[in-house]
Amino acid sequence: MSRTVPALVVAAVMMLASAGGPSAAVRPPKLQYDIAKLDNGLTVILSEDHSTPIVHVALWYHVGSKNERPGRTGFAHLFEHMMFKGSKNVDPEAHTSFISSVGGQTNAYTTDDETVFWETVPAQYMPLALWLEADRMASLRINEATFANEREVVKEERRMRVDNQPFGRLNEIIYDHAFTVHPYKHPTIGSMADLEAASIADVREFHATYYVPENATLTLVGDFETPQAKQLVEKYFGRVPKAPKPVPRDIAQEPPQTEERRITLEQPWPLPAVVVAHHITYDGHPDSYPLHIAAKVLSDGQSSRIYQKLVYEQQLAVAAFGQANLIEQPNLFYAVAIVQPGRKPEDAISALIAELDRMKSEPISEHELQRTKNQFARDYLLSRDSNQQKALHLAHAAVIHSDVTTADGEFDIFQNITAEQVQRVANTYFKKENRLVMTIMPSGGAR
Repeated sequence: MSRTVPALVVAAVMMLASAGGPSAAVRPPKLQYDIAKLDNGLTVILSEDHSTPIVHVALWYHVGSKNERPGRTGFAHLFEHMMFKGSKNVDPEAHTSFISSVGGQTNAYTTDDETVFWETVPAQYMPLALWLEADRMASLRINEATFANEREVVKEERRMRVDNQPFGRLNEIIYDHAFTVHPYKHPTIGSMADLEAASIADVREFHATYYVPENATLTLVGDFETPQAKQLVEKYFGRVPKAPKPVPRDIAQEPPQTEERRITLEQPWPLPAVVVAHHITYDGHPDSYPLHIAAKVLSDGQSSRIYQKLVYEQQLAVAAFGQANLIEQPNLFYAVAIVQPGRKPEDAISALIAELDRMKSEPISEHELQRTKNQFARDYLLSRDSNQQKALHLAHAAVIHSDVTTADGEFDIFQNITAEQVQRVANTYFKKENRLVMTIMPSGGAR
């Protein structure tokens, strides 16, 4: 039986992390779990936790926006919506109503690599959550009216979150220019043109291809007995038919970039923005762990090197940020500066590149290294504080890493990273020939 991390341990780690003090590697107990596979291919992970009388159910489908064909972007996210629109035995929106009526919660989300549906319910209602998920996996109802309505909902979501937000298209623009063939090129929410062009036949084909047991991982964490939970999973999911053919994994791979690319374009934004981006490796690769540390030192928050240099010291930018987007397949590290009025975008670009070059030429300080390790330890401990977070760790390890043991193993990897490793990966990935430099000027003549 797993136990909640003691509150005093968490508090101690948080204090050390914020202070950048000595090592705070207070390792939590390893997750206890049982993993199995049904005859139809469904992977099942079960982790008992009797500390509270609740159960979290998470169903991960290994399909995201990277599995979409050109001209059919936004399907994975659209399907997240469609999965709440009824099945053979459940009316539209009734799934959410059933869970709410017993005091539970349910929701879903879509990323580049996976689509996740989850419920948190009082323990005695775990069979209800399992039945609901199995029913919509096996018999989703897809009709023209529902499809047309949800397509409009998603289009409005895009307007609100992307098109009508200041700098809302920034991430989309970065990825469109950084990638040439890999589907990470397009955003998860899709384009208006592709959403408009989608047909109900396309949607049905997408469901039949990807929403099948062998492409799914079911994770249960909470107050249950494992033998009984296994029986319930077999009862409800075991009858879902096996997919008639293998799930396609033919993802176009991005060719290596061999020379620096510089691009200038315009957008209807109030201030110029500059971007320096480099192609990096994937989540779980040995280089990904020191890259996480490099990105945190460079660009995570107002104490980061980039923010301190460009915003406070040189006053070149009103904001500066970045991230290492380490996901299932090779992606990007990028740094962004929103240029201060009256300052030159070229100076901001030079300052960003200088900070990346500094990471290559000299090791990060022991204080910076220990602070990032302490922050990781804090986040790691806090993320074990709920059944939902434990399920996320287990499912992510199984689906994205194809190795459930990494749910625990990454803690020790991060605590053993050295400054020399961080410097090495900076020299490996922050190369000029691997660099995209973008200058995005306000349209309409404003500067």
